[in-house]
Amino acid sequence: MLKDLPLITDPNLIVGMEHAEDAGVYKLRDDLAIIQTVDFFTPIVDDPYTFGRIAVTNALSDVYAMGGRPLTAMNIVCFPIQKMDVGILRDILSGGLAQMREAGVLLIGGHSVEDDETKYGLSVTGVIHPDRVLFNRGALPGDRLILTKALGTGIVSTAVKGGVADSVLAARSVACMTTLNRKAAELMAETAGIHACTDVSGFGLLGHALEMIEGSETGMRIRAASVPCFTGLQPLVAEGIIPGGLIRNRKFREKQIEIGPECPDWLVDVFFDPQTAGGLLVALPEKAATDLLGRMQSAGIAEAAIVGEVVSAPQGKVRIE
Repeated sequence: MLKDLPLITDPNLIVGMEHAEDAGVYKLRDDLAIIQTVDFFTPIVDDPYTFGRIAVTNALSDVYAMGGRPLTAMNIVCFPIQKMDVGILRDILSGGLAQMREAGVLLIGGHSVEDDETKYGLSVTGVIHPDRVLFNRGALPGDRLILTKALGTGIVSTAVKGGVADSVLAARSVACMTTLNRKAAELMAETAGIHACTDVSGFGLLGHALEMIEGSETGMRIRAASVPCFTGLQPLVAEGIIPGGLIRNRKFREKQIEIGPECPDWLVDVFFDPQTAGGLLVALPEKAATDLLGRMQSAGIAEAAIVGEVVSAPQGKVRIE
């Protein structure tokens, strides 16, 4: 649909709507560009304060994925003011503001509408040098792939809604969704040679991995045993406690996936699980990847791992081994 729109072009537009990038980037001068993104959604946890924190973490992630630093934000709020206690809204906004403070982001305004369903998120503006913008494409054969967070938030959220989530697993998922990608992005900014980066969100690990190689002469190899995942997902998947987005992701992309005999089918489902406030997926040369991973783990990003590599064949496909 969007590709049929008569888009306006501009020589200073570095990243627009032409590709499925994480955010838009516009050059203001030779040494400064702004990054713009927007994201909001309905509650995925019962606690309003925690929901606010998760929504802000999720919205800021696109700026981090481009290699940038978020500066300012504006609240986007939909709330049934006639049906729900305004204290719930206050808690949502308080959680969001606390997360913005942690990120060093300044809230400068926003907009609210009355709606039957609560929704919250941000419009975010960040900055970056025009020559240091990271794209979700451009990975080269031989590059290693670093994933900075464990997978499983979509499955766990579905289990929570169904009242069947283990409390420890639910808490682990919340901790993941409220962890900013700030530190990972700062370490990436100190790293030369990064060829591509994206955040793992609604399309799952495999969907976003395939976006990184779309239209290129490369493929990917994912080593299943190296991918960080929450403990306790297998019985949930076996019982069919999975989000609808996971099913849609798998149907859309399964022809581009080759599954080795050692990878169980339930784990492939986890790799398609839509993530909220997920980690970053980074492609860079082997030596640089080893160095960056070491610095990430030393900085407390304990679950960061090298999960695979970019290969020359099969082109346009991901093989899971």
